[in-house]
Amino acid sequence: MPRSIALASLPNLITLGRLLCVPVTVWLILNAYFGAAFWLCVGAYLDPLADKALLVSVFVTLGYAGVVASWLVILIVFRDLLIVGGALVYATMTRTLRMQPLFISKLNTALQIVLAAVLLARSAYGFADGFVEILIHVVAATTILSGAAYVMKWGFSAAKLGEKPAAGE
Repeated sequence: MPRSIALASLPNLITLGRLLCVPVTVWLILNAYFGAAFWLCVGAYLDPLADKALLVSVFVTLGYAGVVASWLVILIVFRDLLIVGGALVYATMTRTLRMQPLFISKLNTALQIVLAAVLLARSAYGFADGFVEILIHVVAATTILSGAAYVMKWGFSAAKLGEKPAAGE
């Protein structure tokens, strides 16, 4: 394989490798290997697609394992489904879609990563959890705000596209 093709394929191979980490991470959590899951997750956040797959899988599995409340898992999964579903509806209606993550969405993802790491570290190494409850509520708030922000953004954009031009335009 020519070197230029190998280099061009490298990002896709990294993403594929990171996506393959998802089932391994799920298995580690389900088998109470929280330390290994912690280190795998901490080293794996780089690519948005793999981030989402890993983050949702980690929260669903932590919920199943009883490490995090199910209401937060449902909220996180629902927000991601809302964003993906909203993007598909918007793209279908307008025939355009440029994904530009909102600041609140970037903040929410960062806070979800921190929370997942803290929960795994607490489960693996017994860290004190004095601020975990606060972090859980901050993640919940930014999750709601992020989902609402996308709904409003796409709703306003779709409404603007549906308006008829004024006379003389």
